[in-house]
Order: sequence, then C-alpha cells, then structure tokens
Amino acid sequence: MSSSEHSSYRVDSETGRLRRVILHRPGGELRRLTPRNNGALLFDGVPWVERAQAEHDRFARTLLDHGVEVLYIGALLTECLYLPEAREEVVASVAADRNLGETLGRELRAYLSDLDPERLAAVLIEGLTKDEFGTVPIYGSQASPRGGSLRHRLMRGTDFVIDPLPNMMFTRDSAVWIGDAVAVTSLAMPARRRETTLTGVIYRHHQRFTDIPKIYDPSLEHLEGGDVLALAPGVLAVGVGERTTPAGVERLARRVFERGTIRTVLAVPIAQRRATMHLDTVCTMVDADRMVMYAPAERRLEAYTITPGDSGGLDIGGPRLFIDAAAEAIGVERLEIIHTGERDVVTAEREQWDDGNNTLALAPGMAVAYERNTVTNARLERAGIKTMTIPGSELGSGRGGPRCMSCPITRD
Repeated sequence: MSSSEHSSYRVDSETGRLRRVILHRPGGELRRLTPRNNGALLFDGVPWVERAQAEHDRFARTLLDHGVEVLYIGALLTECLYLPEAREEVVASVAADRNLGETLGRELRAYLSDLDPERLAAVLIEGLTKDEFGTVPIYGSQASPRGGSLRHRLMRGTDFVIDPLPNMMFTRDSAVWIGDAVAVTSLAMPARRRETTLTGVIYRHHQRFTDIPKIYDPSLEHLEGGDVLALAPGVLAVGVGERTTPAGVERLARRVFERGTIRTVLAVPIAQRRATMHLDTVCTMVDADRMVMYAPAERRLEAYTITPGDSGGLDIGGPRLFIDAAAEAIGVERLEIIHTGERDVVTAEREQWDDGNNTLALAPGMAVAYERNTVTNARLERAGIKTMTIPGSELGSGRGGPRCMSCPITRD
C-alpha cells in the first residue's frame, strides 16, 4: 500500500464526512448465547441471530449507499493469519490463558496451530467448546482423549475452552482513531478483553496499518472507544465511569499531547451503571455544534478540562458544566442540544436505554439511528438533521447502537 493511502487514514471529528469504517458482521458467536450465559457475556437477552445479521446488513448497506468504504474485522483478521508471525502471536496469546492450565494450554496451542486461517479466525471470534475441541492427535494418525489436563476433565462438553466474543460487533470500543494514529484500547470487562488481542493483531500486522502510529495498547489502564468523542479537531471528550478509568484518561491525554494532535481533553464522569456504560450512550455529535443528549444529563454532566502542563505534566481545571466546557473548547458560543425523547422522564429513559443517543454521523447534519427511537428521531429531523434509520431490535440486545457498531478510520 502506498504512503498516500496510509496517510488517508485520519479522524479529527465526529461529524466530518465518513469515508471508511470497520464493522463486524455478527455470526456464530451470537449463537453461543443462552439464558445461562448471556449476562456474563454482557447481553441483555438471547438475540435472533438471522434477524441480527439482516439488521447489520441493512446498516452496512446504508453506509455503502452513502459512499462509505466498509471493511470487516473477520476478513482483516483472516488476511493477517496468513502471516506466520501474526498467527503465532495470536495463538500464543489465546493458549496462554491462565485459566486453561499448562497442559490444556499446550494442547490448545497445537490444535489452533493446525487450523487454516479462515477456520482459525472463526474459532477466535466464535469460541470453542470442549466437545468441539474433542480429542488430541498423536503422531498425526491416532487420537486419544485429552486426559492429561484436570481442567479439561472437569469441564462439561458445552463449556468453553475459548469463550465466544458476541460483543465483537461493537468495533468502536477496541480501537479509536485520534488524528492519524490509532489507540488499541484496554477493555475493562473480562468477557471482552480478547477483542483487543485480535484488533491489535490487525493493526500490527495487516499491510493497511503497519505504518500507522500506535498510541495506546491493551496493557495500559482501562480505556474504551465508546467513551472517546472527537468533539472537534484538537478536542476530545472522554467519559470516566464503568469502563474507562481516570488513570486511562490521564495516560491518553499525555500521549495525544505529546503528538500535538490534541490541545484539550475533557474528562466527563458518567454514572457507573449498565444504561450509561459509555459516554456515547449519553450523547453524540450530529453536527459541528449540535449534540443529541439524554435530557436529564444536560444539567448534570460535568467536565474537567485537561491541557498540557509544564515538563510533560497536566493542567486540570474544573469541574464545570460539560456543555459549557465543550462549547468553549470547540470555540463556539454554545452547543445546540437535541434531547433524547421528549422532556418527560419516561420517554427519555426508554429511548436512552434503546440507544437513542448513540447515533453515527455520516456528515455534518446527517446521522444513522435506530428506527425504534421514534420520538428522538422526529426531534432530530425537526432540528434539520437528516436521519437514516435502521432496524435494531436484535442488535440492541447487546446495548449498542450505530456508533458502537462502527470504527471510523477515515473522515474528511
């Protein structure tokens, strides 16, 4: 890939025209969800997989119809796994899970090493049960039970040797682009941490991204992409709550200040609960100076303003009202706020829960939203925001909307 193509990867705002994005079409990993495990795997229900895929296809088609190039995690990962060094890295990482124990880890490593790239990519995302793991080959011809591992002996047939990644479709969280660099994040929930292993392999080994600067990695303090909003060129807002820690915000701030791509970071504490797991479940930008926001948050959200200090330190001011701090950092007199739902508490709460705030801007004044949030969408349209709606009755069971399901890598 030419240097000019590499240089085309850049994201400086939430609303510049979207040119290129990474998605993950949900697949076999959703078929692993049951009433017994869906909570541990961070889903609020057991989705109808075929309907979820159809909904996701509609989302991708909406993007394609508006001139957005769509790349898929599964294809990018498979291409990487043809490279011996990428393959070895990911296999070693998965087999090193301390919960497996030494013997089962060694046998799993041998099993994965024998898979072709397509099958290996599928297993890494969809997971692997004890029954599927089966028996261990001996000298390439015989087979015997995997009896040398106590961990294996105590597992039921449907227990996972490799857990599935049903949240993989929320590609926003495991990586976020800041200017011309990518931050491979540090996911807080154990059920999601292998997502960054796979995302990291893609950004380190795929020919599209090998020369791209990397400014964060999963070994660092917890930081998730759903909490990072590029309010304007040079300005980030980062939620601090269930998924992103204050230490993660500090680390990110130092790194973007060192690169000179960001001048102001707003740290925004949010309630640490399921309904508001990320900042983008509370508010998203739909234009350069317009934001859709959960109505009760407008007068509650505060922000600490972080700017570069002396000798590599940080200057921290505030707190003050988030919408005021954001307007000042962006350089506008005020932000126009479009509320989720109407001002009555019930409608606002229902549509916030159904990701009414979680819009994906395709261009200034143009956004994708879930069709079910009829009141919020009507308010967006009345405000002059062209709103493309997509179905999300099944996709939404993982508590994520169009912004969560997309990782922009190129915006004007």
